[in-house]
Amino acid sequence: MISINNLTVSFGGWDLFSDITLFVNPKDRIGLVGKNGAGKSTLLNVITGEQSVSSGTVARDSDCTIGYLPQQMKVSDGRTVIEEAATAFDEVNALEKEIAALGDEIAVRTDYESEAYAALLHRLNDATDRYHILGGDNRQAEIEKTLLGLGFDRRDFDRRTDEFSGGWRMRIELAKLLLRCPSVFLLDEPTNHLDIESIQWLEGYLRDYPGAVVLISHDKAFLDNVTTRTVEILLGKVYDYKVPYSKYVELRKERREQQLAAYANQQRMIEKTEEFIERFRYKPAKSNQVQSRVKQLEKVERIEIDEEDFSRLNIKFPPAPRSGQIAVEAKNAGKDFGTKHIFSGAEMVMGRGEKIALVGRNGEGKTTFVRMLIGELEPTRGTVRLGYNVRVGYYAQNQDDLMEGDFTVFDTLDRVAVGDIRTRLRDILGAFLFKGEEIDKKVKVLSGGERSRLAMARLMLEPCNLLVMDEPTNHMDMRSKEILKNAIKAYDGTVIVVSHDREFLDGLIDKVYEFRDGQVKEHLGGIYDFLEKKRMQSLRELERKKTAETSAAPQVAEAPAKPALSGKEQYRQKRESDRELRRVFDQITRCEEEIARLEAKIAATDARLADPAAHGIDLSDPAVFAAYEALKTELDRQMHLWEQLHYEQELLQQKS
Repeated sequence: MISINNLTVSFGGWDLFSDITLFVNPKDRIGLVGKNGAGKSTLLNVITGEQSVSSGTVARDSDCTIGYLPQQMKVSDGRTVIEEAATAFDEVNALEKEIAALGDEIAVRTDYESEAYAALLHRLNDATDRYHILGGDNRQAEIEKTLLGLGFDRRDFDRRTDEFSGGWRMRIELAKLLLRCPSVFLLDEPTNHLDIESIQWLEGYLRDYPGAVVLISHDKAFLDNVTTRTVEILLGKVYDYKVPYSKYVELRKERREQQLAAYANQQRMIEKTEEFIERFRYKPAKSNQVQSRVKQLEKVERIEIDEEDFSRLNIKFPPAPRSGQIAVEAKNAGKDFGTKHIFSGAEMVMGRGEKIALVGRNGEGKTTFVRMLIGELEPTRGTVRLGYNVRVGYYAQNQDDLMEGDFTVFDTLDRVAVGDIRTRLRDILGAFLFKGEEIDKKVKVLSGGERSRLAMARLMLEPCNLLVMDEPTNHMDMRSKEILKNAIKAYDGTVIVVSHDREFLDGLIDKVYEFRDGQVKEHLGGIYDFLEKKRMQSLRELERKKTAETSAAPQVAEAPAKPALSGKEQYRQKRESDRELRRVFDQITRCEEEIARLEAKIAATDARLADPAAHGIDLSDPAVFAAYEALKTELDRQMHLWEQLHYEQELLQQKS
């Protein structure tokens, strides 16, 4: 579908990508992972043609269409939400008009045997097929289903798009993209502007989507639930794993350990061989053996260890000054903006040292409550107050608005730092990976991940005992998120986190406040406890709704319930499952036999090449080494196939 061959992308003499090759196949579910700045977004821009390449090619099938959602997107104004979403069906609308025109023309034609009439019929057939493929018959239902899935209410459908915040307008663009049904989705951080419920809906949509999906995300749970293939970008190279993210982490660790072990073994062999050569170099009786060892060393293909990027954040929050037992207290708190009701009746007590999450759909009041907490807003009713000696450190979601774009990285910290800490600003910036000339970069040229790091560094400048963090993991890579999570765990103050990242919250918080339908509810336990309770509540609500609908509806004959599987049907399914398992097991056996055969052949070739004269081998003949390389390439292919088959076997065993 999409083929990237020997691609190199350079910036000012520095290679971002170096001779990489990658293929995107139909129905692939690929997660692009790597540190911030590794080139993930650039690779998507290369595929779309927005980024030029230094060398190599990017090719795609003639019928391949691409739907691209960048991190920052220009959004349209002037229409209502539902009108803007309907623009995704521009092609359907054009086809509808064309089908009507073709039908009118065919109705008045009488030259039934002519080529022109046949061409009209063919075009009408093609247009009708395309119309049905694009969902022309039920486009209104698809628009509503997609908008509702992404968190919009029906009352939002007739509101103008310019009434919404940037995050909601991004959702409208995502809805348009989903409705166009391209061959390949390219999604760059699609969950940054979604709440937990919308993320779960998007997961289900992408899992069942018939096309291919390539996505960048730092949400581990989202990657595990959507992707089946992980492509790591590391120091200009790509490493392709045919497994979801969590399995990739394990395989990557195993591959690294195997590589290090093989390297250590080879180094010991080389060291012993060199020691033998040096020891017997000048002894005539050993001259043949010495020469043989010299040639053997020349033929050894040196194992290279993949480079590792060990740069990492160094986050450690300053010790929290002592505060009162109660850090935050809200009594019957609520907020309205004019006639728009946000929430009311909030009752909260947050004790010293507690770790708490605020969750809920966007627009339900989480950030509004945070702004009330730090004094930026006053409650319309009730009270929100801080406890005795509570000092707040605030990480805002809208970092772009709070940092001056024309300031340098260093100036951003220097202008808010006071006292002795000003002498340590370079050390603090270094701990957040701003080194050398990078501290002189203007804020406006920083990536999303770099801005997040800078905002976090600014949070370190003075001790506080209440950390309030609004979506702190947006734009953070996996490693940075894990480091931040561990730093918050070790922090001895109170923490309030607004986040939709389930993996980040898991094991971090012990209480959840849910903002929903204008109310605030307290849930004790972790994030997955909360989600499980919500799932059960949703099922009970659905059951109650079905019961109410049944009692209210006119009595009609009930459709017969779907019968349970008969014993014969269960036996048939079990037999099919066993047959699949046997097929995979047989393939694994054949693959292992082929691997053993290739390894034996390579070992025999190594022995012949070690003493070419004895075996009549002409080392100047390029065909000799071409055949040798072909054997190793085939071995690599078989090893990769063996891994795939074992993974398939695991999946089948789980199902059976």
